[in-house]
Amino acid sequence: MPSIRAIRTLVLAFLVSIVPASSFAGVFLSITIAPPVLPVYVQPVCPGDGYLWTPGYWAYGEAGYFWVPGTWVLAPRPGFLWTPGYWGFAGGLYGWHAGYWGPHVGFYGGVNYGYGYGGVGFYGGRWEGGHFAYNSAVMHVNTTVIHNTYIDNTVIHNTTVINRTSFNGPGGVNARPNGQEQAAMRESHVQPTQEQMSHENFAGTNRANFASVNGGRPATAAVSRPMTSANMATHTAYNSNNNRPAYNTNNANHPAYNSNTNNAYKAPANNQPKYNAPPHQNVSQPHNESHPNGGEHERR
Repeated sequence: MPSIRAIRTLVLAFLVSIVPASSFAGVFLSITIAPPVLPVYVQPVCPGDGYLWTPGYWAYGEAGYFWVPGTWVLAPRPGFLWTPGYWGFAGGLYGWHAGYWGPHVGFYGGVNYGYGYGGVGFYGGRWEGGHFAYNSAVMHVNTTVIHNTYIDNTVIHNTTVINRTSFNGPGGVNARPNGQEQAAMRESHVQPTQEQMSHENFAGTNRANFASVNGGRPATAAVSRPMTSANMATHTAYNSNNNRPAYNTNNANHPAYNSNTNNAYKAPANNQPKYNAPPHQNVSQPHNESHPNGGEHERR
């Protein structure tokens, strides 16, 4: 009888043969069920100078999709920016394209993750020499502590359209990489940092993060620092009080996601990977978030 590994290899070879190669470039995991929509949340205040925002995203584990909270992380080197990962639909499969660090932001599926990641590029800040400057019109920073800031309101687009789609392709976001994104994709990249990978691993150990448990509405959608073995006690204390970034904080302005419990996300029984691939490597947040200074707008 053929080994399980051999069968998986044959399945993968078949998938690659029927789907355009560009659709699977950088794909580490492919499954048959679409990820839930992106939750709405409040970005935690930046914990210190030099931290860059990495949006939350839906990862996939043995029990289905689970939410990896957005968090602030230190770039692996000055001048590098984060390109979030994204799910892409092609050939009947949803494939995960892992995020990466590089000198420019590449293609992330056109997904509007919010807080500077409006679907194309990044407008939350920029490197100025060896220091990162934050666009306080988009990012939640304490300007009395962090002085490398500027204000650019031109990237903000007020809109009543709420699009929290979390994947690219038919039925999702219809976007293709532009010339600048294609150039960025060909540059030398650095994989997610050890803290980022640990952050995802810890998120996958908490059942409350799984869509099958939270109905696509994670209680902890964002944290100020990555969750690691060194700071789990701090995260536990922080997330057990009222300081935790709340989901749909302003219910008067945010339509409740799945307010009808009958519509809550439930992972289908056959929601299994088409094949087992290397561990999921790191990525969401959406639009119409509450601005630190009041009001709401879609982040682009």
